[in-house]
Amino acid sequence: MHRRITPLRLTRRAGTLATGALLALIAGCAGEGSPTAGDTRRTGAAVPLVAPEPVVPAGLPGMPPVLDPKDIYAADRPGLLSPVVRNYPSRVYVPNTNSNTVSVIDPKSYEVVETIPVGVQPQHVVPSWDLKTLWVNNNRGHTLTPINPATGAAGDPVEVHDPYNLYFTPNGKYAVVMASLDRELVFRDPHTMNRVKTTPVSCFGVNHADFSADGRYFIVSCEFSGELLKVDTERMEVVAQQKLPFEGAMPQDVKISPDGGTFYIADMMAHGVWVLDGEKFTTPKLLPTGEGAHGLYISRDSREMYIPNRGEGSISVFDFAKNGLTKKWWLPDGGSPDMGGVSADGKVLWLSGRYDDEVYAIDTRSGKQLARIPVGGGPHGLAVYPQPGRYSLGHTGVFR
Repeated sequence: MHRRITPLRLTRRAGTLATGALLALIAGCAGEGSPTAGDTRRTGAAVPLVAPEPVVPAGLPGMPPVLDPKDIYAADRPGLLSPVVRNYPSRVYVPNTNSNTVSVIDPKSYEVVETIPVGVQPQHVVPSWDLKTLWVNNNRGHTLTPINPATGAAGDPVEVHDPYNLYFTPNGKYAVVMASLDRELVFRDPHTMNRVKTTPVSCFGVNHADFSADGRYFIVSCEFSGELLKVDTERMEVVAQQKLPFEGAMPQDVKISPDGGTFYIADMMAHGVWVLDGEKFTTPKLLPTGEGAHGLYISRDSREMYIPNRGEGSISVFDFAKNGLTKKWWLPDGGSPDMGGVSADGKVLWLSGRYDDEVYAIDTRSGKQLARIPVGGGPHGLAVYPQPGRYSLGHTGVFR
């Protein structure tokens, strides 16, 4: 098989050759009596060597190139809306697991403006890779309901078995269905949802995931057996597996750090976040946050991560630069903050109240509750849409 050479590879190769030529020229000049780095005999000052630019690692074939090797969320800044979504109305789509509906909230008025009937037990509302469709995961109805975010209209349901959660490979080639009870990762066509490959797993309860910076692998949490999987994206195969070192662990959301070096996995029974080296896939360490840690959301400036603790009605704030927790926000009247997302401008964190049939809007600058909105029964993986980003990796909105 011949691998197509992308412009990114050509650019990187050209940059490497140019850097090599520059270093050779410097070395040659030094051999002819010119001062070397640190040599002050002729100029009175050290001559520094110019460090080469950081090289972006080769990504998954077909994946859009990383904008900034130091921050994989660089495309998620406020205002960086794709032309595809720029004219979509701003809404919050809330799947009500027990009511078989999606509540649609206007984030300006904090009011439910529409209720959409969907299939049985909707779990998450997932933006498609190309940003054009919102897929409602009807877990026990075994369907996906498409919603047009331009009009808010729901389309005909697509038959997909056990769609607890949904992701997309970073090159947009496949949708990946987290078939939790079927114990499968099902790779499908991202448009028709036709099955391409089924990857059985030996763990129980696959539910959440995130991809490495280069897109070549992803980490999956197995809720009911307390395990983690490492999956090769191209081969669509599990390449490593481990049991978490906590009796009764229930790993939930997965998120990679802005620098691409660390994976974080929320655990609602260990009451904290596991910190994992994805490359080495060694035993992770637990960072305690609060009772029932569940979701993980990156701030628009990539400086912080919001961690809702569903069992105690709080949100822990993790600072990446300080590598630690810096704040904890408490909902004034308690609650069960679960899954959600950050507003397009980064000013509001939206979270479902899983056991209280409500949604919370929280100011990301102060941590104050802005609104508490009644919705249907058992609200779960809500999606704030549209959001900045070039493409979606799925779940409730993971954009790169």
